[in-house]
Amino acid sequence: MIDDNRFNVLVTNLLNEIEKTQNEVIKEAGKVISEAIENGGVLHAFSTGHSHMVVEEMFYRAGGLMPVNPILDPALMLHEGAFKSTKIERLSGYASVIFESVKFQKGEPILIISNSGINPVPVEMALLSKQNGQRVIAITSVTLSRSLQSRHDSGKKLMDIADYVIDNCIKDGDASIEIEEYGQRVGAVSSIVGIYIAQKLVISVVNEFLKKGKKPPIFMSANVPGGDEHNAYYINKYSERIRGLY
Repeated sequence: MIDDNRFNVLVTNLLNEIEKTQNEVIKEAGKVISEAIENGGVLHAFSTGHSHMVVEEMFYRAGGLMPVNPILDPALMLHEGAFKSTKIERLSGYASVIFESVKFQKGEPILIISNSGINPVPVEMALLSKQNGQRVIAITSVTLSRSLQSRHDSGKKLMDIADYVIDNCIKDGDASIEIEEYGQRVGAVSSIVGIYIAQKLVISVVNEFLKKGKKPPIFMSANVPGGDEHNAYYINKYSERIRGLY
């Protein structure tokens, strides 16, 4: 049997480790994002599989940054065929099709989330972004990625390419609790810690604005008085840069 409190302890320990070890790189990435936004740019965010939830968490979110462009390809998400999405994530060249559809400005940051950081699509997205002059921010498991072989032809992993590597501090795969009787694991944690890191990034960006006495571009809830009016300004401002607003 698995102790009722074991998952709580494990997740709490992971979050505490992120706090102890990743705050500086999160602040550095926050500066890059805030500078891009101040200069009229946006933060692009990309992932595949379950990690796409981290991208969705950053997009059109009450209390979240307005200038976030989600790069969500349905073929890489689970709702149009989970097994198929795994196969597509391993296809060399597929990322270039996605990349060409995005309206990048030179120097804008892109956040790429991949727990393993070894599959061709996230690796290629990082390579293409670097070649195009984007600043690449990664959320990945450094320990796990080091233990695995890249599936990309270059032999590189996401963490080898990114300008800023935020370690989600997961040590041994996504599922965290071993069922000793059957040699299997339960209790996936990458989405939990990924969303936590994403929100810390948002707060870091907001702090950069506040340091300069500037108002950060933040969504309000559409369900509170004045929310629609507040959000309409930013939606109109960024509608041509951000896919998915309409």
